[in-house]
Amino acid sequence: MSPTFLEVAMYVLIFSSLLCLDRIGRGPTAPDRAIAIDTLGTIMIGFCCIMALWPTPTDSPSASPFMDYYMTVAIAWAIISFIGSLALAKYLEGRCYDA
Repeated sequence: MSPTFLEVAMYVLIFSSLLCLDRIGRGPTAPDRAIAIDTLGTIMIGFCCIMALWPTPTDSPSASPFMDYYMTVAIAWAIISFIGSLALAKYLEGRCYDA
């Protein structure tokens, strides 16, 4: 991957996260805010994936372990975001969690 593509992708994610933060702050209803929070979680997963692909200096001896770390964080974040979205959707629907 070229660094230029990764930089453009990073700027797009930063702009998207700012739009989500604006929707979280100004959302007229709770479902709008919930969707913006879920989208922000997906954007954070994108940040982790881009950081895993980001080129590191070749003279650095500890360059490769971070790529695995970022992907692990992205997978864990995706699982937690999914479970949180389900819990928030059930709460907004008005049902209890054990049904």
